[in-house]
Amino acid sequence: MWHYFYFENAMKTIALDKALKILLLLFLIFAALYFAKPFLAPFTIALLLAMLFHPLTARMERKGLARGWAVFLSVLILVAAITGVFFLIYTQVSGMAEDIPKMKQNASQYLTKVKAFISSTAGISTEKQQQMLEEQQSGGGSKAASQVAGFLGALSGVLVDTILVLVYLFLLLFFRTQLQKAILAMVPAGGQQKAMHIIRQSVKVAGKYLSGLAIMIGMLWVMYGIGFSIVGVKNALFFAVLCGLLEIVPFVGNITGTAATMLMALSQGGGGGIVLGVLVVYLVVQFIQTYLIEPLVVGSEVSINPLFTIIVLVVGELIWGIPGMVVAIPMLGIVKVICDNVDDLKPIGMLIGKEEKKGKSKGIVTKIKSWFKKK
Repeated sequence: MWHYFYFENAMKTIALDKALKILLLLFLIFAALYFAKPFLAPFTIALLLAMLFHPLTARMERKGLARGWAVFLSVLILVAAITGVFFLIYTQVSGMAEDIPKMKQNASQYLTKVKAFISSTAGISTEKQQQMLEEQQSGGGSKAASQVAGFLGALSGVLVDTILVLVYLFLLLFFRTQLQKAILAMVPAGGQQKAMHIIRQSVKVAGKYLSGLAIMIGMLWVMYGIGFSIVGVKNALFFAVLCGLLEIVPFVGNITGTAATMLMALSQGGGGGIVLGVLVVYLVVQFIQTYLIEPLVVGSEVSINPLFTIIVLVVGELIWGIPGMVVAIPMLGIVKVICDNVDDLKPIGMLIGKEEKKGKSKGIVTKIKSWFKKK
C-alpha cells in the first residue's frame, strides 16, 4: 500500500514538473517574440510575402528569365501596388481638404448637441464639461510638439521597416533553393520527404491566404464604393478604400473603418439617414464577404477554428501590435500544417482546425466553384 501511494505521488510530481516546464517554455517563447519584434516582425512579413510571390517568380524563371531579374520584378510589382494604393489615398485626401472648414463647423454643432445631452442626462453642466476639456488640454503646446515628434518617429520607423521587408523579400526569394536545402539537411534522411511536403503545404497555405485577401480587398473596394455612393457619402471612394484596407486586420479593421465612415459622414453634414445607410451597407457587404467571397477566394486552405482565430489575434496584438494581428492567421495556418504532418502534434492540429462534417450537402459556394472547373 505504501509503495502504491509513493508511486502515485511520484507520478503527480512528474506531471506537475512537466506542466511547469511547458509553461516556462511558452513564457520564454512569448518573451523572445516580444523583445525581438524589431527583427522578427519585418522578417515574418517578408517571409509571408515570399510565399505569396514564389509562384510568380518561379513562373518567370521557367520562361527563361534569370532569377535575379525575376525576383527584382516581383519586388517591383509589390512596390508598384503599394505606391498605387497610397497615391489613390493621397488624391482622395487632397480632395477632402476643401471640406475641412465645413466639417469642423458640423463637428462643433454635433459636439454642442452632445454636451447638451450629457447635461440633461448626467447633470453635468456645459460649463463644467468645457472646464474639464480645458484641463485635459492644458499644456497643449508641449503636448502637441510631443505628438508631432512621436508621429515623425513612428513614420520613420514604418519607412525603415518597409525597406527591411523589401530587402528580406528579395533575399528570401533569391536564396530560396539554398534555404530549402539547409532546412532539409537538418532533417533525418527518413523524414526529408515529409519535411518537403510541409514546406510546400506551408507555402501554399500562406500564398492562398494572402492572394485571397488581396482579391477580397479589391472586391470590397468595389462593393463599399457602390454602396457608399448610393447612400450619399461624400468621397465614397476614399472610405471604400479605407474600409477595404483595414480588412487586413481581421474583425477589428472592418468595424473601425465603418465607424470612421459614420463619423465622417456626420461631420460632412449627413444626417441619421446616411449613418443608417452606411450601417446597412456594412451589414450587406459583411454578409456577402462571409458567405460568398471568403469561401470562394480563400477556400478551406486556412481552416482555423474561430476560437483560436480570436485567441491568436489577441496574442498577436499583445506581442507585436498591428503587425502581429496581420500575420497571426497565416502563421497559425502554417503551424496547423506542421501539426497535421507530425504525429506527436496531430492532436494540436485537430484542436486548431475546424471540425469536418461528413455528408454535408453542397452549398452555393461549392456549386459556383464547380461551374469554373474543367470538365
